[in-house]
Amino acid sequence: MRTFGLIGKTLSHTFSERYFNEKFHKKDINDAEYKNFELKSIADFPRLIADKKLSGLNVTIPYKESIIPFLDDLTDDAKNIGAVNTIQFINGKTIGHNTDWIGFSKSIKPLLGDKKTALILGNGGGAKAIKFALNKLNIKHKTVSRNTSFDYLDVTTETTDYYTIIINTTPLGTHPKILEFPKINYTDLNSKNLLFDLIYNPNESRFLQYGKAKGSEIKNGLEMLQIQAEESWNIWNLQVVKY
Repeated sequence: MRTFGLIGKTLSHTFSERYFNEKFHKKDINDAEYKNFELKSIADFPRLIADKKLSGLNVTIPYKESIIPFLDDLTDDAKNIGAVNTIQFINGKTIGHNTDWIGFSKSIKPLLGDKKTALILGNGGGAKAIKFALNKLNIKHKTVSRNTSFDYLDVTTETTDYYTIIINTTPLGTHPKILEFPKINYTDLNSKNLLFDLIYNPNESRFLQYGKAKGSEIKNGLEMLQIQAEESWNIWNLQVVKY
């Protein structure tokens, strides 16, 4: 039996386990299983891979960046992004990949139209993949974070007029804390804005609800999850490393 899984701190919100196990059932893949592995600390990672015979892992909040020192190597994309969401086990080594940027790019591209500017809410591992993807799409972007000189309270009407795409990469609003949301100015959002939330549980976060109420186009992160999951599956089934 090949065992795949997801590592993170709290995983009650994630659909990954269900997604992969349903995939295995539908495709008659009888030699594979997918499990959640909650780690209190990323320092528990070496023990996990020593105790379990694993064939591949996904990585989620808050370990996409802190996992890197524990891996044997990174692909070029993962190095450039500075975050890992997929781990390949091959020839006794662990190789870090990033498929988040691919999932995001393919999910948002049909919605872009002539939009060429984006606000990124948050500055963690997920945000790093989004920046990489936006650069590939030639979209100018600005980061909003408590850890930068541009804070949430600095987002004004002029900001959302100029940056027509707003992307939430924070966990604010994720189940079960569904009443939380990024504290930006939603007052003057309109039909010219596109709000994309990496969150997919709930289906419509408060962030998306506020945009929808103003006539903005909205999209959650479910399709992004599905695309990056399939990219991960392809990587796990390779017998070589594609750098």
